[in-house]
Amino acid sequence: MDLKEILSMIDDLVWGPAMLFLLVGTGVFLTVRLHFLPWRNLGFALKSVLGRDARKTDVGHGDVSPFASLCTALAATIGTGNIVGVATAMFAGGPGALVWMEISALFGLSSKFAECMLAVKFRERNDHGEMAGGPMYTMKNGISHKRFGAGLGFAFALFTSIAAFGIGNMTQANSISSALHTSFSVPTWIAGLVITVLVLLIVVGGIKSISSVSSVVVPIMALAYVIAGVICLVIGWKNIPSGIYQIFVMAFHPQAVGGGIMGAITVSVMNAMRFGVARGCFSNEAGLGSAAITAAAATTDDPVKQGYINMTGTFFDTIVVCTVTGLVIASSGVLGMSGADGVPYQGVALTMAAFSTYLGPVGGYIISIGIVLFAFSTIIGWEYHGEKAFEYICSNRRAIMVYRVLFALVAFIGATQTLDIVWSISDIANALMAIPNLLSLLLLSGVVFEEVKRFEEEKREAVGEDASEEDAAAEGRDSKEQELLIEPELWK
Repeated sequence: MDLKEILSMIDDLVWGPAMLFLLVGTGVFLTVRLHFLPWRNLGFALKSVLGRDARKTDVGHGDVSPFASLCTALAATIGTGNIVGVATAMFAGGPGALVWMEISALFGLSSKFAECMLAVKFRERNDHGEMAGGPMYTMKNGISHKRFGAGLGFAFALFTSIAAFGIGNMTQANSISSALHTSFSVPTWIAGLVITVLVLLIVVGGIKSISSVSSVVVPIMALAYVIAGVICLVIGWKNIPSGIYQIFVMAFHPQAVGGGIMGAITVSVMNAMRFGVARGCFSNEAGLGSAAITAAAATTDDPVKQGYINMTGTFFDTIVVCTVTGLVIASSGVLGMSGADGVPYQGVALTMAAFSTYLGPVGGYIISIGIVLFAFSTIIGWEYHGEKAFEYICSNRRAIMVYRVLFALVAFIGATQTLDIVWSISDIANALMAIPNLLSLLLLSGVVFEEVKRFEEEKREAVGEDASEEDAAAEGRDSKEQELLIEPELWK
């Protein structure tokens, strides 16, 4: 057995049912313990994100605005998983996998909220006056057994700094170069060179440079992709009911649809659940702890409020973007069909075929451009995650700058080479960084509950004060009206 096979076995083991159960189970536990408040406050969270205050930096402490922090986190999570990952899940698990992606995302809201809230609560300022936070600082400062907490923090930082080079860099650069080569015949080395230069120009400026780019690129690219998907659904509106029927029936009872067989795909409930949950967790990264690193840089005066703001990342990533992709695929009728070469559509080819069904060749170009933008944003978002994790291990300023330069150069390798072994190692590191993070969320769930309880009480008090002021104003108006009625000469 060679190294590649050994790593593949380890990869399958760490991302097996036990890991998926731990990821979703932690979300379920937190949701119940928090009395479903992450769900109940989703409207408040979305209002906070879209409000003007989210773009301000004059309230509280931090390096970037709450909105910029969210966009940087979204830059790392909205990636090829939203295009390729959804297609992969639906090919391997059938249309019903989309339902399980969304179920995992619903519970992922609580995991994302908790890890981001704790990151803000336990963050520090480094020697250069910048905010430093994330699960490693949560573990070090939040867990009562200091040695154990510091050990967990070191493990998380180590695995995160490794995973950043693979999942957040090389695989994304390879997706970009492949998409450009397939659709526009751009040589991979040219694509790699351009990626390297652009990444280097952006990341050398640190979080402020990364967040300023993310705040512009992420909303535009996500909105453009969703609009393209909605146009497809409007064109094929007659197919939407049958697509939705297939999605829900094949999530729970695939035998009701042709015995669970769709062309080249044979599915079961377990397959739909397994691949849906796995791709959902990969897409929104709830429970991995990566988004919490960016959340810690936000300017805020309340960790709970920032937790709610960053929680919306899971909503936008999976419940909005992934759902649009899944509905287009399910309604297009190409799932389970084969291309001209006789090979069943899967991965990016499946998404391209679905969009092309409605938009013609333009659909393929939209997917190619979407992959390029989504993957590039993931690279710069993950650079910040990896850099902050590396800073926890080694705070030397020169070493951090070396990390930034090395990260940019590695993108060229990813764009021009297929390195299965490196990708397997980074995939394993991605799973291993989730274990200490999930453990810390369970250990600190009491702290999360107390913070949420405090925030809810303050919210009620604020609403009460506003109501009292309105009542007082109303009483004043009523009194003035009575005065005018009693003394008509005041009207003159």
